[in-house]
Amino acid sequence: MPAGSGLRVLKFEEERAMAVLVVGGAGYIGSHAARILRRHGYEALLYDNLSTGHELLAKGFELIISDIADVDCLRNVLRRVDAVMHFAAHAYVGESVENPRKYFRNNVEAALTLLNAALDAGVRRFIFSSTCAVYGTPARIPITEDVPRQPVNPYGVTKLFLENALEAYDRAYGLRFASLRYFNAAGADESGEIGELHDPETHLIPLALAATDAEGPGLHVFGSDYPTADGTCIRDYIHVNDLAEAHVRALERIADGSPSFAVNLGTGKGHSVMGVIHMVEEVTGRAVRRQVAERRSGDPPALVADPGRAQQLLAWTASRDLHDIVSTAWKWRESSRLNAYSRRPT
Repeated sequence: MPAGSGLRVLKFEEERAMAVLVVGGAGYIGSHAARILRRHGYEALLYDNLSTGHELLAKGFELIISDIADVDCLRNVLRRVDAVMHFAAHAYVGESVENPRKYFRNNVEAALTLLNAALDAGVRRFIFSSTCAVYGTPARIPITEDVPRQPVNPYGVTKLFLENALEAYDRAYGLRFASLRYFNAAGADESGEIGELHDPETHLIPLALAATDAEGPGLHVFGSDYPTADGTCIRDYIHVNDLAEAHVRALERIADGSPSFAVNLGTGKGHSVMGVIHMVEEVTGRAVRRQVAERRSGDPPALVADPGRAQQLLAWTASRDLHDIVSTAWKWRESSRLNAYSRRPT
């Protein structure tokens, strides 16, 4: 365990540390959480159906390839663990509007199957990957946890549904949970071994990096007339490894017997789209080819977290800034492109 980390591995028996089932562990955030767990001495077992995950991101871990709707498989694997981290949700806002059935089937129906299987297996520690989308268009900025949860799209509704289910299961069955409401996850592991790998890619930073290539697609900037300093949307970007560290601290807190809780995970600092573009240009030394497009429906001008509760409950603060985020994302992009080239047949 890194010196001075403030974390300690919880021992359930003399010879072993807590075992954690990382559901969606071959995905972007889940794969980073698995590595942070291992770095702190925990045992991480990965579970993913690979519909959007990648075996590459699960390299070095035991990976069970199955769906969270598979009760029999869940029953067998949950016997081996002490806690669950749940990352296996569909997470495209636009797609959730166009195909809500897909989102309710996976993010609600299948997630309840996972939750019930954990309960039946005697697992009472559950870390949930939630989202700031549960707030909808917030009444004030920065966003605190007492802002009303009024999601404006099916994706946010499904996440709120599971938050409500966890609260009910806590009261009825003694399940201890943490709902961690992310803002904009970004960046990659500093090793360059894993990072963001979405298809399609919708996140600003990897799209801006791609737009530095002469042959790549240009970047669409959606709206330049927002009531912000430069007219573009402001978001709170948090490094994926800072998110992962918060998950381990949340697990430690509920395993110590503390009450369940929900917290925002962000930096408390907002960056505009143009600010991100300028940072990408600074890090890469290349121009981001871009064009302004019309606003997207439902995009609020600003979404910025108040991370005070997470700092208080978890003794956690995001330690990486926007430069770190863009630099690690760039390192991952270049290393993954080099590896892809080296795997080409000769």
